Amino acid sequence: MMPMQGVRILDLSRMVAGAYCSMLLADLGAEVIKIEEPGIGDDTRQWGPPYINGESAYFLSVNRNKQSLTLDLRKEKAQEIFRKLIQQADVVIENFRTGMMEKFHVGYRDLQKVKPGLIYCSITGFGLSGPYKDRPATDPIMQAAGGIMGLIGEPDGKPFRLALPIIDMTAGLYAHGAIMAALIARGKDDQSHFIEISLLDTVLSLLLNLGSNYLLTGQPPKRYGNAHPSIVPFNLFQTKDRQVFLTASSDGRWKRLCQVCGLDHLIDDPRFSTTGARIQHRAELEKLLQDRLQEKTADEWMDLMDKSGAGVPFAPINTLDWVFKDPHVNAREIVTEITHPVTGPIKMVGMAVRYDNRRGKVRLPPPRLGEHNREILGRLLGYSDQEVENLEKEGVI
Repeated sequence: MMPMQGVRILDLSRMVAGAYCSMLLADLGAEVIKIEEPGIGDDTRQWGPPYINGESAYFLSVNRNKQSLTLDLRKEKAQEIFRKLIQQADVVIENFRTGMMEKFHVGYRDLQKVKPGLIYCSITGFGLSGPYKDRPATDPIMQAAGGIMGLIGEPDGKPFRLALPIIDMTAGLYAHGAIMAALIARGKDDQSHFIEISLLDTVLSLLLNLGSNYLLTGQPPKRYGNAHPSIVPFNLFQTKDRQVFLTASSDGRWKRLCQVCGLDHLIDDPRFSTTGARIQHRAELEKLLQDRLQEKTADEWMDLMDKSGAGVPFAPINTLDWVFKDPHVNAREIVTEITHPVTGPIKMVGMAVRYDNRRGKVRLPPPRLGEHNREILGRLLGYSDQEVENLEKEGVI
């Protein structure tokens, strides 16, 4: 039995943060009903290319193990259906603009009256308070506004965004953990709980040591590219055939790296014998290390590192074709395959967490828009096929 089995979640969120959160909870066994706008659906259904037989690969990546129900919450009948569903639900996730759920008469206070003990999670860009609360937000906007983009790039070059929607994904992880904590709390106090997640708060939390350094010193950090302000070596290096990344984050690791690379004469060199000295002589050290690493291929160096037991973090810069052919990745069995009714068999990266020594299964393919309308309305609310057809004609679903 999966740990979230028996928990029903109504997910009204669009795009990534909420969808990622509800997918993780669905992976753990929760029943997730994804509520989408009729005829349009989640924004990510239109994010492409690539499309697989008309289905967006982006949408497929964050919506497995869910069912799709379409509801136009601007219509009173749709609001009535939603309130009926709430009576049988445990959790609501939404990422509408501030005040929009209240406008639809399905905000937290409204739903509390319908279902005491409801867990309600709101995900917004800038939060529910403050002068920017009504501003639109996306992941790159938050990377820019929250300072992360200004930290990425070469010292004298332009800033770069992270290629992945890391702020959305982290917000989804925060929401996923907070919802589980709220469910535990509800088991103790039988109370409703309101969870607020903002992308701005999320990005600030990710500043970690760099944010702390600024708050303690008042000095904004510089961009270092792939290097590190406090650790040397910590950078990209070119081998005989391709680039690698390595780091020696302590004096002991530096010594062991020198031994593996045949640079024993540098161990006691006063320019490099301590962390402070290595930082001061960064360029000289990196030049000496670069010259040596170019003598062998990345695989040859990797083999030497493994056999030496030196414990020096070292990895080639893999493109995804290398990653998904890697024997260790394949041994972890995290890539799974499921059959989608439109695309046919699709491969995806499955659940990252193992429970009781097993990885959760992908039970359901990402749903087609409104695919489960009849099933959900009939099974949970007792609507007849004719009633469902009438709701479709009226544009309610």
